Amino acid sequence: MRPILPVAVLAALIAAATSMPARADKEIECHMTFSLSGWSAFYKTASGSGTVSCSNGQMLDVTIEAKGGGLTFGKSEIRDGRGEFSAIYDIENVLGTYASAGAHAGAVNSSEAMVVTKGPVSLALKGKGQGWDLGVAFGKFTISRR
Repeated sequence: MRPILPVAVLAALIAAATSMPARADKEIECHMTFSLSGWSAFYKTASGSGTVSCSNGQMLDVTIEAKGGGLTFGKSEIRDGRGEFSAIYDIENVLGTYASAGAHAGAVNSSEAMVVTKGPVSLALKGKGQGWDLGVAFGKFTISRR
């Protein structure tokens, strides 16, 4: 009866190993170039467009919307913005709504940087632009297919 126990344990281990989903794909590097413009008066809104390109050759034209609330006033425009994604396995992972928070201040020529997250995916944004703004804003940052 003892020889059956090791065989049963081995069979159970093999069954468990073959039933677990294996991740065949590996993380890819994705970057986004974008432009964004908007205004704020207690409620901040901005929209724009961009292109996401990944190290595996995938590319996607996207539309960007940022909305939020807080104590914020101003008007701004970002051109030649850049974003760096993390935890991406397919370009489709970049689409969706990210949570955002940020503080900003600028006059005429300003710069802005922020990190937004969506589950395990993070997006670090930076850009330079023109306009004037002052305040604190929070809300959502949405990337959708153009």
